[in-house]
Amino acid sequence: MAQEKKRPTLLHAFIPIVILISLLTINVIVLGNDAINGANQIALLLAAGIAGIISYRLGYGWDEIEFSIVKSISSAMGAMLILLVIGSLSGTWLLSGIVPAMIYYGLKILNPTIFLFAACIVCCIVSLATGSSWSTVATVGIALLGIGKAMDISEGVIAGAIISGAYFGDKMSPLSDTTNLAPAMAGTDLFTHVKYMIYTTVPTLAITLTIFFIWGFTLDTPVTATDTGAVLSAIESKFNLNPLLFVVPALVIFMIVKKVPALPALMVGALLGGLCAIIFQPQIIDQISGGSGNGIKSAFVAVMKAMTTTINIQTDNKMISDLLTARGMSGMLNTIWLILCAMIFGGVMESSGLLNRIADEIIRFAHSTGSLVASTAATCVFFNFTASDQYMAIAIPGRMYASTYRERGYKPELLSRTLEDAGTVTSVLIPWNTCGATQANVLGVATIVYAPYCFFCIISPLMTVLQAYLNYKIRRFSDDKPV
Repeated sequence: MAQEKKRPTLLHAFIPIVILISLLTINVIVLGNDAINGANQIALLLAAGIAGIISYRLGYGWDEIEFSIVKSISSAMGAMLILLVIGSLSGTWLLSGIVPAMIYYGLKILNPTIFLFAACIVCCIVSLATGSSWSTVATVGIALLGIGKAMDISEGVIAGAIISGAYFGDKMSPLSDTTNLAPAMAGTDLFTHVKYMIYTTVPTLAITLTIFFIWGFTLDTPVTATDTGAVLSAIESKFNLNPLLFVVPALVIFMIVKKVPALPALMVGALLGGLCAIIFQPQIIDQISGGSGNGIKSAFVAVMKAMTTTINIQTDNKMISDLLTARGMSGMLNTIWLILCAMIFGGVMESSGLLNRIADEIIRFAHSTGSLVASTAATCVFFNFTASDQYMAIAIPGRMYASTYRERGYKPELLSRTLEDAGTVTSVLIPWNTCGATQANVLGVATIVYAPYCFFCIISPLMTVLQAYLNYKIRRFSDDKPV
C-alpha cells in the first residue's frame, strides 16, 4: 500500500535551502575562491540529501525522487553538450588568432580623451571574445587601471568602467558559462536566451556608456599618451592578424541568424577555427605541438590540444600571455559538474514540491508580470548575498521559478533573462561574494569603492524589472497561437 503523501510546509522547504546557504558560506570562509572548484558542488549534493530525507518523510519513494533527478538532469543535457563544444571553440579561436585579433582591434579604439568610455568599450569587446569577465579584468583591466591612474582619474571610477564592460561580455557572450547556465536552469536554448537579452542589455549598456562619456569630459585631468603599444606589439609579433580571420565569427553569427541549432553552428565554428590556425598561424601550431617536424602531425596535435585541454600562447608581454589562455573541453567540466549537482538538488526539491512551496509563498504577492519578475530578481540578489556565488544565484532561483513561469504562460527566456540581469551582474557588487572578492583582489580596489560606479551592473536588474512592469517585449506562449 502506497504511503500517503503530505504537502510540505514552509519549514520543510526552507530547511535544505538554509543548510545549503550555511555550507556555501562555510566554503567561502574556509576555501575562498577555491570553493567553486568542488566544495560548492558537494554542498549542493549534501543539501539534496537532506531534501531527499524530507521528501521520504513526506511520503515520496526513492523511485519518484530518482525519476525527478533524472528528468531535471535531462532538461540541462543540451546546455552541457553546448558547453563542451564552446570549450573547443574557445581553444581553436585562440589558436587561430581570432580572439587575439578581437583584442588587438579593441585596444586600437582606446582614446585618451574619452578614456572611461573607451575603457568600457574595450572590456566589452574582450569579454565578448573570451566569454570571461574574470580574465578580462585580470589582464586588460589591470592595464587600463594603470593607464587611468596615470591620468589621475579616481581608481573607483576606472574600476567601475572596467567591470561594467567586462560583465556586459560575460552576460552576452555565448562562450560565457553563466550565459549557458541561465537558459539551462530556465529550460530554453542558448541563442534564444542571448537574443532576448538584447532588449534589456543594449539599453543598459547605452545608459552606462553615456554616463562614462559625459563623466570623461568633466574630468579635470591632463591628457597623456596611453602606452598600449607594448600590448599591441606583443600580439602583432606573435600572430598573423589577417582580416580573413573575421570570416569565421561572421559565419557563425550568420548561422545563428538563420536559426541553425546552437550545437552544429558552434561545432562548425570550432572546426573552422582549427582550419584557420593551420593556414594562418603555423608558428603557433609549432609552439603548441612541441614542433615534431612533421607538419601534418603538428597541426593535428595542436588542434586536438586546443579543442580538449588548456593551451597558453607565450609572448614577451606577461599580461598578454596570461590573457591568451583557453581551457578547451576539459575547462568546462567544472561548470558541467556544477550544473549536474544543481540539477540533482533541484530535482529532489521538485520531487515533493519543496521548491514550489517556497515559490508559491513568494508569488502569492506577485500578481502581475512586473511583480513576478521583480520577485525573481530579488531572489537572485538574495542568493548572491547569502550563497556568495553567482552560479548559485542563477541555479537555485532558476529551478524555483521555472514551473511558475510556465504555468502563468511565460516563455522560459523571460526567466533566463531575469536570472542573468539580476544574478550574474550583481555578484561583483558584494564584497564577500566570490566575484566581488576576486575583482577587488585582482584590481587592488575595494568592492565598496568601485561598486557605486559599476553602472551596468546596477542598472541591469532595474531595467529588467522596469520592462516587465511596462509589459514591454514580454514573451508568452499565447503569442505563438495562430490568429
